[in-house]
Amino acid sequence: MNVAKHLISDHVEGDLPPPGEPIALRIDQTLTQDATGTLVMLTLEALGLERTQAELSAQYIDHNLIQEDHRNPDDHLFLLSAARRYGLHCAPPGHGVSHPLHQRYFGRPGATLLGSDSHTPAAGALGMLAIGAGGLDVAMAIAGEPYQTVMPEIWGVRLTGELPPGCSAKDAILEMLRRHGVDGGNGRIVEYHGPGLESLSAMDRHVMANMGTELGAVTSVFPSDGEVRRFLESEGRGADWVEIVAAQDATYDHEEELDLSAIEPMIATPSSPGNVVPVRDVAGEEIYQAYIGSSANPGFRDFAVAARIVEGRRVPPQVSLDINPSSRDLVADLSRSGHLFALLEAGARLHQAGCNGCIGMGQAPASGRNSLRTVPRNFPGRSGTSEDAVFLCSPETAAASALAGRITDPRDLDWDGIGAVEVPEPTRTPDAFERPLPLEKAREVELVKGPNIASLPDFDALPDAMELPILLVAEDDISTDGIMPAGAEVLPFRSNIPRIADFVFRDVDPEYVARAKAARSEGDGHAVIGGRNYGQGSSREHAALAPRHLGLRAVAAQSIARIHRTNLINYGIVPLTFEEGAAGPGGRRDAVLALSNLAAAVAGTGALSARIDGEEVAMRLDLSEPEAEILAAGGRVNRFRDRQARRAG
Repeated sequence: MNVAKHLISDHVEGDLPPPGEPIALRIDQTLTQDATGTLVMLTLEALGLERTQAELSAQYIDHNLIQEDHRNPDDHLFLLSAARRYGLHCAPPGHGVSHPLHQRYFGRPGATLLGSDSHTPAAGALGMLAIGAGGLDVAMAIAGEPYQTVMPEIWGVRLTGELPPGCSAKDAILEMLRRHGVDGGNGRIVEYHGPGLESLSAMDRHVMANMGTELGAVTSVFPSDGEVRRFLESEGRGADWVEIVAAQDATYDHEEELDLSAIEPMIATPSSPGNVVPVRDVAGEEIYQAYIGSSANPGFRDFAVAARIVEGRRVPPQVSLDINPSSRDLVADLSRSGHLFALLEAGARLHQAGCNGCIGMGQAPASGRNSLRTVPRNFPGRSGTSEDAVFLCSPETAAASALAGRITDPRDLDWDGIGAVEVPEPTRTPDAFERPLPLEKAREVELVKGPNIASLPDFDALPDAMELPILLVAEDDISTDGIMPAGAEVLPFRSNIPRIADFVFRDVDPEYVARAKAARSEGDGHAVIGGRNYGQGSSREHAALAPRHLGLRAVAAQSIARIHRTNLINYGIVPLTFEEGAAGPGGRRDAVLALSNLAAAVAGTGALSARIDGEEVAMRLDLSEPEAEILAAGGRVNRFRDRQARRAG
């Protein structure tokens, strides 16, 4: 077996089916963060859960850290109380970003991890099967239910060679994105193997597994080899190591080779992670900001190499060099090693440990100015600036460009003078986590709900027929950021669905919300038409839940991104895809989509009838058996309650 199949086979019953067939994965660990975790905890409350049924569940407060009023700190208290009530580990605000913290403190080779954050696959660096999902799926995993998905194809990428000076793991994953774009990994697990692994540290692998999400991949996996053992031993967790490597004769559904020695500095130009070119192609463009940090470059080396580049020099006054440390532990390590002083002396701005500008929570760039960032995404407006120009690059490129005041190929630097970065023994503060309470004490905990926290709305079951005005027609690759914006203005309402719904499609069509509310007031739902890869990007289920609150009942698109498609089903929204060549009639706003024979189509016993303004349009509704039950019930919470009622009766 290859590593991916080994991990899957250990967590499903029976033999592995062919790709595309349903599987039910047993989940060992769960991860939630504060931008999505509040809905997870409200779901656990709605389910009446006693205590997490997973081996380990962890809640991180790392996204919404700006406390300009009561809303974010109220949610922090709610999450802490929910972690105590349901038996979760909890990292308080300022402790750091979820993904590198989870890898350091809880990651275990051979385990499955389901997280309500699309970059959960970063844990694949340790030989884990780590998958991003919507909050409802994670809530159900916490409640002990398996994760329902389909068997992916396995894409083997054989690594050879060693990265040259001036290049790092970020350039390697950007090269993969240059080759394959933002949907090249759809339906696939990327498995890295080969002799090139020997030169990649566990944190290098974290970088590549993290941004494998931008390929559209289900997840990325690395073997649990000697490097993983070294990493765990350095963290005082050597007992958690187990070897998991591919058999010498392992095969893959798709195969590719990536020669690390041939990698050059790469950069994703605005405004997609798939718009990748060599740095030399855009060198010379002036920059306003160079931003180092995030879950995509969270390791000590990523900051230390930037410090070595700028040491003894100073960035120009017109450049903002933003340092966003990934953890409080890392700040301590950078301070002890002298690298923090070098960055500050060079003019860097130090921010608190967390996701920060990656999610549009501060550090927004000036309008009309170029921002180079080591974050994983550069979707339009995600930075917090509506007309932004965000480039994705390595720490080497960001630091070299900050010194020059313009985009610079880091290979132009004197790498003999910069030297290699030595990673010290890491600082560990396990006591910073709130640990699970004993069950008896947990039962006494009251959930702390501020005035901005509202219970989940109730939704009705799926009718057999619907006539839905088409209120919006989206282009290809519309992201969940485009559907449900992030940032400091929007995310504080993540626990208040009626209020956050006012921002749906704000940057795509500012009139959408008003039209949706007008249709809802007349008792009608509505539909949205999409192009290819509809709903790519973040796992945030608000991009399904908030439109559903506004009356969205169906999405018809050329294709729908994996996590968002599941989120649509989980909230009772019909996910339709056009048959090849059948999308033409769907390109008009204010037409009417009429769906009939839905009950039979969902159950798989009859054909769906779909018409746009009376004209028959060929659409597909492909559902697994669990998905059909969820959609028919009007959503996953409804289905769970129905099943509980049947068991009680």
